[in-house]
Amino acid sequence: MTDKTTTDTSAITESAWNEWRGVTPARLALGRAGAGMPTDEVLRFGWAHAMARDAIHAALDAQKLEEALRAQGWTVAHVHSRAPDRTTYLRRPDLGRMIDPDDIARLRAEPLVRGDVCIVIGDGLSSLAIERHAAPLLAALKPLLADELRQAPVVIATQARVALADEIGELLQATLTIMLIGERPGLSSPDSLGIYITHAPFRARSDAGRNCISNVRPEGLSYSAAAFKLAWLVREALARQLTGIELKDESDLALLKTKATAQVTGNNVSE
Repeated sequence: MTDKTTTDTSAITESAWNEWRGVTPARLALGRAGAGMPTDEVLRFGWAHAMARDAIHAALDAQKLEEALRAQGWTVAHVHSRAPDRTTYLRRPDLGRMIDPDDIARLRAEPLVRGDVCIVIGDGLSSLAIERHAAPLLAALKPLLADELRQAPVVIATQARVALADEIGELLQATLTIMLIGERPGLSSPDSLGIYITHAPFRARSDAGRNCISNVRPEGLSYSAAAFKLAWLVREALARQLTGIELKDESDLALLKTKATAQVTGNNVSE
């Protein structure tokens, strides 16, 4: 007697693109079973969708993140946006761009050293991305920008949108802000981290005045590669006194020069 629970693989029509599945997390070459998709692909889609929804609604463990950052030697402060809860945050993006009034006075009173650079870590649309990648990324960045980040405070912001870093940077009189934030989850990347660099931050700063690095995670842009790009952009932004559409990311050219120099001298350059 045939086991009815066993999948009949002969009923599945494979896609001609099937060999590409080993080199990309994209949902392609799914095949078909009759007029629909194979059962295992339907289940994988449901799992990926559930992971994305969980990433959006999960709360950031700010205390755990603070402990990890202080262990690296960072000074840490906390703020909350004007969105009182996650539901409001998702429905009112504008509230996620403004600091809670009580936190404004508290941030001004914090004994933070006012440096040229201020780092803001916001939960964004994926606290999972922040919990997994924020501390390792800053650990990779710190030795590359030792002078620029020596006095840089880190502000952990909850229910935060990207523009919240502008108000924080203005309050702390920072020349430049680095915003690490959880990006909108996808079906193949529920924990993607984004980075925004903004020179001369102030409230109502245009998005055209920012530079962005996206998809920071081990399966995407590695910590070392992202740290290299970020360090290059920060140095250029401070030197040229600008960010955004006027600052083109030419860090790849700098990396090629570094590798060429390493080949001549016999030193190793990490990827």
